[in-house]
This record gives sequence, structure tokens and C-alpha cells, in this order.
Amino acid sequence: MADVIKMPKMSDTMTEGVLAKWHKKVGDKVKSGDVLAEVETDKATMDMESYWDGTLLYVGVEEGQAVPVDAIMAVIGKEGEDYKAALEAEKSGSQDSASPKAESKDDAPKTEDKKEEAAATQGGGLSEEELAAKGVTVIRMPLLSDTMTEGVIAEWHKKVGDKVKDDDVLADVETDKATMEVMGYATGTLLHIGVEKGQAAKVNGIIAIVGPEGTDVSGILAGGSASAPKAESEAPKEEKQAATADSSSSAPVAESSSDSRVKASPLAKKIAKDKGIDLAQVAGSAEGGRIIKKDIENFKPAAAPAKTESASAPAAEKSAAPAPVIPQFVGEVKFTEQPVSQMRKVIAKRLAESLFTAPHFYLTISIDMDNAMTARTAINAVAPVKVSFNDIVIKAVAVALKKHPAVNSSWGGDKIRFNEHTNIGVAMAVEDGLLVPVVRFADGKSLSHISAEVKDFGAKAKAKKLQPADWEGSTFTVSNLGMFGIDEFTSIINSPDGAILSVGAIQQVPVVKNGAVVPGNVMKLTLGCDHRVVDGATGAAFLQTLKGLLEEPIRLLA
Repeated sequence: MADVIKMPKMSDTMTEGVLAKWHKKVGDKVKSGDVLAEVETDKATMDMESYWDGTLLYVGVEEGQAVPVDAIMAVIGKEGEDYKAALEAEKSGSQDSASPKAESKDDAPKTEDKKEEAAATQGGGLSEEELAAKGVTVIRMPLLSDTMTEGVIAEWHKKVGDKVKDDDVLADVETDKATMEVMGYATGTLLHIGVEKGQAAKVNGIIAIVGPEGTDVSGILAGGSASAPKAESEAPKEEKQAATADSSSSAPVAESSSDSRVKASPLAKKIAKDKGIDLAQVAGSAEGGRIIKKDIENFKPAAAPAKTESASAPAAEKSAAPAPVIPQFVGEVKFTEQPVSQMRKVIAKRLAESLFTAPHFYLTISIDMDNAMTARTAINAVAPVKVSFNDIVIKAVAVALKKHPAVNSSWGGDKIRFNEHTNIGVAMAVEDGLLVPVVRFADGKSLSHISAEVKDFGAKAKAKKLQPADWEGSTFTVSNLGMFGIDEFTSIINSPDGAILSVGAIQQVPVVKNGAVVPGNVMKLTLGCDHRVVDGATGAAFLQTLKGLLEEPIRLLA
């Protein structure tokens, strides 16, 4: 019988994997132990082996596709064997659970029919869609800023019964950012005003209705502030988007200094600004000489009246010095997006769980590193592997944890685990995120041993060759950003650890020794603690022990 291959769970935090590459194709012979594919998990890219002999009969996942744990990936069996029965047997459970959804889809048209019937009969009048077909436009409170939830009608410029043109300003609306104009983008008679001056209206709520005089709008009024109809003409939609973009800034549109009181619609101002047109040179065709969109579009600079030198000279003498003109710079909004990697998904999930579940608090201490720097130089003169300051910190942390088991602990809900072994997780940045391989039993290892192990982990991490056994089982974590020049910082605890140490850079600063100010080398350490298992005094005592070990590193060899 054919064997169904499913996505294996390759780490304790893995929920899905991305099929990076297939090493076999349908029809290939497969032996037990052959690598079928490479799978990208949240930690590394790993090989998926076959445990059966036979022929690859079916591949159900394309390269680059994300697959949940236990999902079907392939089928192996005898050449020519009918594998569909095995697939059907695996899929039957999911098909059974999906069947109610299919029934609900059949019922969907009935629900939609009911909604249409209700819309057609609401208030005894016409529905909004029917009104739109008859030339009636429903004016709703527009979204004039990204944080706006409602707007206050500051002033109505029209009243019920007034004739309205598509470029007329109906009202001034006060938002959370500024007071802005609202245009109707409709021609007809103002049939209804839904919000009085000084009152607030929710975004998308009905504020007015424009249409042929005498139209019955009781149907749409009965619907209240229902959602705006999706069927809108393309031209008004484009104009509304342009007006919204113009109003996204609370600052007024910059106009020519020659006449700051030029009357123009917001859309006309935006188009003029984009084209670099001086509004003072444009003749308005709307009521009161107001400049509208078509005036800007039809404006020709050559048609503007020519100004002779003789005419401009007297004007220059009479007028004061002109205000400075700020040059306009037009930029382009650009960005790229890419899918979140498996590693980044798990980093986001686990760190969010840690930060919002464990009550963090932080303790910072300064370390005099003069003796550590001298000791490191002496050690590297004889050590088979170059020892870094981070290696010294890892060793010191492991020794200090043996004396403070409360810091080497983790929260278990109804119990606290106090670890007697010291497994130090070492945070390492890789291209896609962060990995934390573990130096096990670090208190019993020499500095050279720790250094060699950390370097090996670093090489594996960059090559994505770390295995689950490399990053599981930490009891405490060290995160070092000192090599990037960071003085001090705080870290989120690597759950289920009870604490994490953030290591800053060694800084040359003035220090006081024997009553005199002398140059010194100081490093700041910040201990992040889970307050459920580590108290302030407990964390402080641990840092005092760690400080003593680093300031007198000979004690690490005792």
C-alpha cells in the first residue's frame, strides 16, 4: 500500500514549513534515507528524508509554498500503484469538516435575496441604489485624516432647497486635525441635511442628499448611516481620492504670495500645486469667481496677460519687498513588501508572548573592565583559540548562576523550576532574524572551549545548519550588542528562561580611583528579569556576584 508523507515537526516551535527545494520528482526511485526535499523552518533549512523504499508517485506541494505541520506533501509506493485511495483516506476527515461550509454557501444567495428585499422596502421609499440610478447622490461624512472617526459640521454653505453644482462647497467640517471643506460632487437640489451645524457625524454617516427637486428620499433616510454603496461612478471616486489626499495634511496649501485670498476648491488647489500653476493667474468660472478643477485643466500660461517692464516697475516701487518663495519639491512614495519568513513569524510570536506574559523589570550595573582586558590579553597569548570578551561574560554568568539558582529558573504556572545545570543561550543575529544556540554546562568549560563552541555555532547559524538540539534547553540567555557600539539596552526574555543579560560596549570614560579621576574602561550590563520568579533583590545580588567575577577574572579560574 502507498505511504503518505506529511510535513514533519522539525522543532518545538514549528507550526509550518516552506518547501525550499525538491530533490526528487514524480517517477523517481526512492530509498530509505534518501533526501526528498529541503524544508525551511523557523530556525533553519533542514533535509527531509524518506523512511520508505519505492517510487515517488505524487507531489502535492510546490517549491516556495508554506505547508502546515502534518499536511500531505507526497506519496511513495510501488510503480504504477493507484495512490488515490491513500490520499482520499487521509483527506476524508478534512472533507467531512468542510461539508457544512458548502451548505452555508448554498444558503448565501437566499440571504442576499432577503437583504435586497429589505433594501427595496425600507422606509416605504426607494433604496439607495435606485436613487442613484435616478440621479440622487448621498453625501456622507468623508474620511479626511487617517485618525478621523467623526467630524463636526462647523458651517453649512447651502440650505435645503438650494441649487448645488458638483464643485460647490457644501459645508466646513472640523476634524481631529483641521477644519476642512466638504464638496458634494453632485449637481441638483439639496434635498436633505442630516446633521445640524455644531453636531458630529460618524465617518461614512449621511450628512446630506442631493438630487432632482421633489425626489422621495425616505427610503435611504430609513437606512440611517448604512455603508455607502459600492457602485459609484469612476470620475467622482477619483476626485474624492484626490480631495482626501489633499486634506491629509493639517497645514493649508501653499499659494502664490501675490494673492493669498484666491478662492479655489481643494481639488483645484491640489492640481494647481502639482502643476506649479499660480492661482492668481487663473480666472474662476464658478460662483463668485471661485476657481474649480476645469479652470486649472484649461489654463494656458501663454494666455495669461503679459506684463511689460514699464508696467511692473511702478508696482515694484509701491509694493514692499516680496515674501520669499519656498521652492516646491515633488517626491515619489515608494516601498517594497515581502512575505514574512518562517523564522520571523516565530520570533514575533514568541517574543510577543514573552513580553506580554512575563512581567519584565530591568537592573543595570557598570563593570570596571580594566582587569578583564589585561587578563584577556594574557589568555590569548597562550590559548589555542582566541577568547572574546563575550566568552568571558558567558563563563562569568555560568559561575554566578551556580551561586544564585533563583535567577537560573523558569516559571511553570503552578510550579517554579530551579535549574542546577547552567545552559547559556547565546543570541546570534543572522540574515533572517535571530537564533539562540546553547552552550551547555558552561560553568565547567574552559574559556577556550566556550570560545570554540560559540564560533562553531556562529558558522552554522550563518549557513543555516543549526539543528534543533543546538538551540533547545537554555536556562539563561546572553545578548551582546557591544560590538555594534551600543552602550546599554534591554532585551526581551527568551522564554521559558527567567532572565536575560544585555551586554553593552566597553567605553573609555573618566573614573575615580583612589580619589583621583583617571581614564577607565567601563561596560554596562542590564539584567532583564521575569518578576514571577526573580525579585529585585535577587537580581541585584546576582549582578553583584557577576561584577566581582568580571572585575577580578582570576576568580573564574579558581
